[in-house]
Amino acid sequence: MGDHAQHDSVRRSYDTVAEEYATRLHTELDAKPLDKALLAVLLEQTEPGTTIGDLGCGPGHVAAWLAEKGARTVGIDLSPGMVAAGRRRFPDVEFRAGDLLELPAEDAEFGSVAAFYTILHLDPDELHRAFKEIERVLRPSGLALFSFHIGEEIRHVDEWWGHKVDVDFRFLDPTHIAELLETAGFTVEMRMERTHYPHEVETRRAYLLARRAVSTG
Repeated sequence: MGDHAQHDSVRRSYDTVAEEYATRLHTELDAKPLDKALLAVLLEQTEPGTTIGDLGCGPGHVAAWLAEKGARTVGIDLSPGMVAAGRRRFPDVEFRAGDLLELPAEDAEFGSVAAFYTILHLDPDELHRAFKEIERVLRPSGLALFSFHIGEEIRHVDEWWGHKVDVDFRFLDPTHIAELLETAGFTVEMRMERTHYPHEVETRRAYLLARRAVSTG
């Protein structure tokens, strides 16, 4: 399943900061109007009665925001610590622990998915597999909304809010990600970039909205 050691270090790192992360960021979307607008677009275009998956959900604040708007949501995260923190805070969201390369979800289970700042923990050669796995769990014509930091650097973090961690954040090229999505059976319908909000790390951020093909043959 890809680089087990890398995935293990990411899992352990997020387990370590899970409680503090959940406490600090549970209202994060309140100060991110563009993110909320794009999530509202996703919600509006999700087939009624279907479930929205929040991939790399952390403590589940995005899934909870969607649930507040009436969506049935499932949050999936690599970190059992994050899943536990989410379950304590957001009883309206179903949480599952699992990897982007092997999602704990049925074929075509989700009407749409959000994946905010999660594909940046994958190795470059894992991205296509992750996108095919997302395609598998989406219904035909289902939408996937991605966000990530723009660039070419790999930012290593070994200390986070006073906790010792070992995790890489890979900045990504939106054009390359769009091309990979197309090869995985998606059509990219929207691409947007923004600067950071004052309270965020100083990076440019990309958002891609991609639709799964009706049939990939």
